[in-house]
Amino acid sequence: MRTPFISILILLLPLAEIAGFVVVGQMVGVWGTLGLVLLSGLVGLILLRLQGLQMLRRLTEEGRGGRVPGDAIVQGAMIVVAAVLLLIPGFITDIIGIALFIPAVRRLLWSFIGRRFVVVDSASYTERRTYTRRRDPARDERVVDLDEEDFHREPKPGSPWSDRRLGED
Repeated sequence: MRTPFISILILLLPLAEIAGFVVVGQMVGVWGTLGLVLLSGLVGLILLRLQGLQMLRRLTEEGRGGRVPGDAIVQGAMIVVAAVLLLIPGFITDIIGIALFIPAVRRLLWSFIGRRFVVVDSASYTERRTYTRRRDPARDERVVDLDEEDFHREPKPGSPWSDRRLGED
């Protein structure tokens, strides 16, 4: 059975982060390492707020202009991912997160993965599809159509669906 590349990456990322903590801890000490981790989280929050608000303005402008805000949505999603990566303690995720905050890196990344996505304008998509279930003869034989008079259920004592009124004993 072949394991996908992303699964292996997710399993190895914590080990790489621990190794990063050890290396940085040897260079700057424990308090310096903790300070860098807290600083990266704070920078992530600030960048998310600044660039997130800028992205919301672009979404609003494109919506008012009658354009599909596909690029703004993609850029905004990458900003959110970058901020989450900065909030996760670790230096490798911080480096990836900081890189994603750079617009040129986001455009480059989108040029690689964007081929797999399609943004569709709902106003131009006018075809209406109706889905019907295919008839299954084997299943139709099991269906018995009864009128209300043809079927009745004997009430079970204590059942909340019995005909007895609540509170009457």
